[in-house]
Amino acid sequence: MFSKGQLLFALIFAVSFIAVMVFSYRKDLKLHKQYYKGSIWILLAFLLFIGLLFVIKTLLKD
Repeated sequence: MFSKGQLLFALIFAVSFIAVMVFSYRKDLKLHKQYYKGSIWILLAFLLFIGLLFVIKTLLKD
């Protein structure tokens, strides 16, 4: 399906991508706490809205 070279490339790419993302997040953590304080409530409201739409859809389908 995949050659050993392709699998090796995917593994190296994934590890280095995750490492860069962790490094960047840690570097900007102070700014994230300052500018995105309270954004978890927006995420929760959005997920609740999507869940409500799903429940309405399943109830009206029958």
